[in-house]
Amino acid sequence: MKKLKLFLNFQKEEKWLEYMAAQGWQMKKQGPIYAFDIATPEQANIKIDYRHFKNQSDFMEYHSLFEDSGWQHISGTKNSGNQYFKQVGVYNGDDIFSDDISRAGRYKRLSNMMLTMFVVLFPLVIISFTQGILGIGAFTNPRELYLTPGLWELSGIEFWQAFLFETPFALMRGFSISIGLLIFLAYVFLMIKSWVLYKKATK
Repeated sequence: MKKLKLFLNFQKEEKWLEYMAAQGWQMKKQGPIYAFDIATPEQANIKIDYRHFKNQSDFMEYHSLFEDSGWQHISGTKNSGNQYFKQVGVYNGDDIFSDDISRAGRYKRLSNMMLTMFVVLFPLVIISFTQGILGIGAFTNPRELYLTPGLWELSGIEFWQAFLFETPFALMRGFSISIGLLIFLAYVFLMIKSWVLYKKATK
């Protein structure tokens, strides 16, 4: 089974995954399009960390550290960020974090990653606007998406031939502009949201 879900709060995602486990669904692939296998219903204790790793050996050492403490790594790669754990022992309590500060640290790491992406993308957005690759005018005046010289001065069959020929390309340009801006704004939103959650968690 697959489910589309978007979470900005790790605690809410943990609770949802625990609910799914209680219904007999074990996560095999993390979101936003989650994949589940049918399993025996269980009262699972699932926790999420956020970390990236420079190499596979550091990632495997990270695995071992948690496994030795009774936590099974159930999803995540060295580059995925989100790391999912299910408790399979009771060696050191029922949480992978020792205190509120370390628990809040995952939001800070997420915010820092989003900040890095923002720093990378912001100059590209500025260059795109200054070079005319992206333009707000395209949203208020869709005619700007059509690049055929003199198109809007044509008339009759000549206009419709040129208009219909270029429309697919204009739609692709508009789609590309929209997607590019949405991705950039999404990084900005996630950066701010994760920082707010970090500050809230450390109060």
